[in-house]
Formats: sequence, structure tokens, C-alpha cells
Amino acid sequence: MIDLLHSKKESTKFQILVEITAHQPNVRQREIAEKVGITPQAVSEYIKELTDDGLIFSDGRVRYKVTKKGIEWVIERTAELRRYANYVMEDVISHVSVWTAIADEDYKAGQKVFLMMRNGLLYANTKEQHRATGILISDATASEDVGVTDLHGLIELEDVNIKVCKVPRVERGGSRQVDMDLLEELVKDNNYICALGVESLIALRKVAREPNVMFGAKESVVEAAFHGVSSVVVSVDEEVPPLLNRLESEGLAYELYDLRK
Repeated sequence: MIDLLHSKKESTKFQILVEITAHQPNVRQREIAEKVGITPQAVSEYIKELTDDGLIFSDGRVRYKVTKKGIEWVIERTAELRRYANYVMEDVISHVSVWTAIADEDYKAGQKVFLMMRNGLLYANTKEQHRATGILISDATASEDVGVTDLHGLIELEDVNIKVCKVPRVERGGSRQVDMDLLEELVKDNNYICALGVESLIALRKVAREPNVMFGAKESVVEAAFHGVSSVVVSVDEEVPPLLNRLESEGLAYELYDLRK
């Protein structure tokens, strides 16, 4: 355990220095107390100690600045935290976490496998070489679910393409004003289709396609993308802005199509 986590005093000093760094020079002791979860009186004592140690400077008017020495102290502790977090994720969690995969063949417990995503599902394979590996916790037959632990490497995902297709509300013509040739072209090679609004559902049915998801479509598109699955979202126009905001908040790229004739 690193000193910062072993010592309540050290961790509190670290949090106070971070708060001062983020809001200097105009930072109030009461605001620091609320953020850190201690009393203003305790903050005052810590600030006196940090000042005596040369980690912060005050001009006497409750205006605090972190010194060069204080910045270096924060950086050193942050590096310690990062190393500890990496240790937890790579050497601890990866050994005790159990992921569920689909077996490509018959396997034995303890066998090393390669892991890959196909159509949003995790598969275990011994023939294809991939960056992510794990150890099976039980025997499994082909196409059966199997637990995998001791994960190492990154699971590769296919490039995701999200197409957002805008259709007009019913008072502006609804599905009757949709360019069906364009819609059919956009959905023909995609296996994951979401609909937002009845107008979108009817437009899809006119090109002989049923959506995979209609309720909770915004979150479904995001989850699909995180599993390497591309999607087409056919959405009534008023639902498009919040959908795009959701995608952008997750850093997901998209293409926008206006399906109005």
C-alpha cells in the first residue's frame, strides 16, 4: 500500500493541495472543507502545516498559491497513485475477474485462449492470434458459454460506423415524405437497426426491415458501439439533437442523413 493511501493525513494533504491548485488564488477554506469532508478548522491546521513545509504560499489575505515544491509533491503522489492503479488493474483485477466468452471449439479448463469480438460478443479461440489472452476456468464445448480469467492485452474492436437517419414528424408528412430508396440503401448491409419514433418504425417497415431496438435506442447505440457493432439509427427529427449530443458525449463519430424527399 502506498503512503498516500496508508496515511489519512497524507491523503488529506494531497486533496487540499489539489483543491488549492485547481482554484488558486481565490479559494476559501470552507469550500475546501466541503470538498475534502473535514471541518474548516482542520483545513486551517493543514494549511498552516503545508505553509510551514513550503508547499503553499499565502500573502496573508487568505489567498493561497501552490509553490513549485508543492506542485512537485502533488506530481510525485499522483505518479504513485497511477502506478498503484495500474497494478490493481493489470495484476489484481485481471486475475480475479471472470469474463464470459463463447467457445469456438471444445476446450479444457486451464487452457490458454485468444479473445476477440464478433458482432458484439466475446469469443474464445486457440487458432486465431489476437492481442488479448486469457485462461479458461472450466471445460467447454463448442458454442457454449465459458468463463475466462487472467486477462492480458487489449480486445480488438472493429471500426464502428454509426449512421443517423432523420425522418420528419407526422405533421410534416411522416414516413410518406421519406426517400425510401436512400433508406433502403443505408440499411441493406447493416444488421443492427434502431428506430426512434413511430414514423421511423413505419418507414423501416416500408423497406421490409424491422428494427432491432425501438425503446432505449440512444443507450443501445452507445453500448453497441462499445462492443464494436455498427448501427443505423432511424430517428424522427425532434429526437435527433439529443441523440447526437449523447453520441458526442461518448466521443462517438457518426454520419447524419436527411431522408426527406
